[in-house]
Amino acid sequence: MEKVQILWADDEIDLLRPHILFLNDKGYDVKTAVSGDMALEMLENANFDIVFLDENMPGLTGIETLTRLKNKRPHLPVVMITKSEEEHIMEDAIGSKIADYLIKPVNPNQILLSLKKILDNKRIVSEKTNMGYQQDFRNIGMTLSDRLSFKEWADVYRKLVFWELELEKSEDASMSEILSTQKQEANLQFAKFIENNYIHWLSGKDKTPPQLTHTLLKQKLFPVLNTEPVFLIVIDNLRYDQWKIIEPVLNNYFRVESEELFCSILPTATQYARNALFAGLMPGEIEKLMPQWWVNDDDERGKNMHEEEFLASNLKRNAKDIKFSYTKITNHAAGKKLADNFNNLMQNKLNVVVYNFVDMLSHARTDMEVIRELADDEKAYRSITKSWFENSPLHDIIKQVAEKKLKLVITTDHGTIKVNEAVKIVGDKNVNTNLRYKQGKSLTYDRKQVFEIKNPADAFLPKQNVSTAYVFARNDDFFAYPNNYNHYVNFYRNTFQHGGVSLEEMLIPYVVLGAK
Repeated sequence: MEKVQILWADDEIDLLRPHILFLNDKGYDVKTAVSGDMALEMLENANFDIVFLDENMPGLTGIETLTRLKNKRPHLPVVMITKSEEEHIMEDAIGSKIADYLIKPVNPNQILLSLKKILDNKRIVSEKTNMGYQQDFRNIGMTLSDRLSFKEWADVYRKLVFWELELEKSEDASMSEILSTQKQEANLQFAKFIENNYIHWLSGKDKTPPQLTHTLLKQKLFPVLNTEPVFLIVIDNLRYDQWKIIEPVLNNYFRVESEELFCSILPTATQYARNALFAGLMPGEIEKLMPQWWVNDDDERGKNMHEEEFLASNLKRNAKDIKFSYTKITNHAAGKKLADNFNNLMQNKLNVVVYNFVDMLSHARTDMEVIRELADDEKAYRSITKSWFENSPLHDIIKQVAEKKLKLVITTDHGTIKVNEAVKIVGDKNVNTNLRYKQGKSLTYDRKQVFEIKNPADAFLPKQNVSTAYVFARNDDFFAYPNNYNHYVNFYRNTFQHGGVSLEEMLIPYVVLGAK
């Protein structure tokens, strides 16, 4: 391994010989300069990994040397060393993007710590992260063998997402592969948990069901509508890990007052989950009580055209006689228009904004090769989500909410999962096209590979025919027909889909934020 090359510029460099010998003993190679001009000349003729720069030198000052150095080598880390503690000097140095700032007299261990923080930080963090996950791996594995409650499943998923985000910063991919395997095992066990409990939650047999989609607004949002205006942002298809990626951006303006994971209803698809969210009813109940607004799978009409009407009826049913707005954003222009007209919303007690970008991204990734390449894996998929958010009108809208010191709620209707394994299914031409759930009559499939609901009424789902059944893909499976099987499987493998049973699709965030 090559030695780290250090350039140390100080007009009193002879007084620093003990420090230089100390660094040599630690395996660093230190070259010295007695002026800014000499340092810049040396940088022209040799490569260095880091520069220690005295702030107060005759001739070119440290700040002047730093400015010229950064013009030529903008990414070279520089540690400024000075006798002065004057604030403007610190600000000048920090404004010039120094890596660290030390006050004389410095001792050798301070220098060593600065080197490790700057040059070895990634390696040290990677090693500590890998060690931390190795220690937690066994704990998570033991937890998965227990009979877990919904809250415990939420805690497991939080841990898995935490380690996923931490390990992606590591240079060692082996731990990420182990985590991926553990996540698959968790999803297999979670599917069994859903099969054993989901119908009981809906039937009332379980007296302590988790928070489900159709009761979310009534139980969480409506009780806080009596005071200041509230903004509810529903980002379609937002997974918990994607929320954690954009959370640091929002921390600039908001404090997280509460963050919880609730359970999406099945199917975890927009037509069912988002309509249930706004209506405060399960899909089967919507079909019976509001047949004029419910659209079945086999109908060609838009499936989410009446969310505003569903929300109005939900508010009325819960005696919330308030003024509200509902806006659905499906393109950049619509988002910008809402941001530009933000002040018009201030007269409402509740402002609901549905943002469709993340859902459109998952569909585009399936259909467009260029998006597949840009979002090749989970890390890239999260990165695109963050990049979109930072540059979106939604970000502008949220900043305006913060400026007005209003309460902000961010949630979603369902998540999504990257599918890998095909499961064969056979049905007639009227079976829906979703890859993670199927509903129809005379469906043929391996019952061991799916979660089936033979009687839709048990899950409060619409029943189009006497023999209609619903089947859901589990873990990272997706449904494929025997006809043209190989082409179909190769096209859809490694795409992001929703509708079925997985931690990623069902355990989704509900976050309440207060402006700073």
